[in-house]
Amino acid sequence: MWHDFPGGILVNKRLCFAFAALLAVPGVLLGQDTSQAQAAPANPITASEKGLYSFVSGAVVAAAQKMPEENYSFKPTPDVRSFGQLVGHVADANYNFCALAAGEANPAKGIEKTKTSKADLVAAIKDAVAYCNKTFDNMTDAKGSQMTKFMNFNMAKLTLLSLNTAHSDEHYGNMVTYLRIKGIVPPTSENPPPQAPK
Repeated sequence: MWHDFPGGILVNKRLCFAFAALLAVPGVLLGQDTSQAQAAPANPITASEKGLYSFVSGAVVAAAQKMPEENYSFKPTPDVRSFGQLVGHVADANYNFCALAAGEANPAKGIEKTKTSKADLVAAIKDAVAYCNKTFDNMTDAKGSQMTKFMNFNMAKLTLLSLNTAHSDEHYGNMVTYLRIKGIVPPTSENPPPQAPK
């Protein structure tokens, strides 16, 4: 709700609350136990990237599992991918990005074009995520800073893995819409994320 104050200033109560919450974040972070900073992993950038990838890829796999088989061919409009094609596309991209970051030949291609059943696509996305997790397990911050070619760009290997996470998250957003249209609660809306261990 907007309020007009003297002097012509429009203020939104929610916006003010959000701004105040943002201002409080640095104080909360500074008040945390400094032993967390001392216990940083050997490869903090790689570990951080893998943590984010694990969350996003877990959401994609859960969405693929949640959608019923009969809705795998569903398209909200004729000019977009079906739900099943989205799952296959994300699997293909995971293999492509992670193989490039690992410096290996892509071990699986054409999933979106060749697989249509829910069982095959869920298995494919799980396998693709496992492949990317193996890539992360073999990565270090030093290796991740090595440059590789992606399309017409020179890119650090960890940036390539970050791009994969962003791409997966982008299409998880599409999957959420498809699930909602079918009256299904998306995985990330079911339960709040677990508390981080202290």
